[in-house]
Amino acid sequence: MLRLGSLSVITAACFVLMACESRISNHGFAPEQEILETVQAGSDTRGSVRRKVGRPSSTGVFTDKGWYYIATTIERDMYKEPKVIDRRIVAITFDDNDVVASVDQYGLEDGRIVDLQTRTTPTAGRELTILEQALGNIGLDAATVFE
Repeated sequence: MLRLGSLSVITAACFVLMACESRISNHGFAPEQEILETVQAGSDTRGSVRRKVGRPSSTGVFTDKGWYYIATTIERDMYKEPKVIDRRIVAITFDDNDVVASVDQYGLEDGRIVDLQTRTTPTAGRELTILEQALGNIGLDAATVFE
């Protein structure tokens, strides 16, 4: 009986330790340097890039002059927010004749953190306190409240 209890404790401890282990996940695709070296600006076309590298993760939003290959590595800990630990972006741009104009690579160190919540739009009127909200409708008839 004692053996079964200690086996249960050891098993539970193993599960706890496994849950605390960080997990690494990879998303997307960015070609390796050896593959990118085969793409030549001025001679390769969209078709040859598609055959050598593959289909892009994304294309240009307003024009189709660029193909983008994006790979991201994310680390997830049990009680922490997921953290991007690596990002590779390969940008292949084309000229008007669909010939490769340039092949550029960007990493996580080239990016900027953009805070999207720094600006707020002010609203009209005034802010009510909790007491004003709770007692604000006392004495009003139902027709006035729901107009």
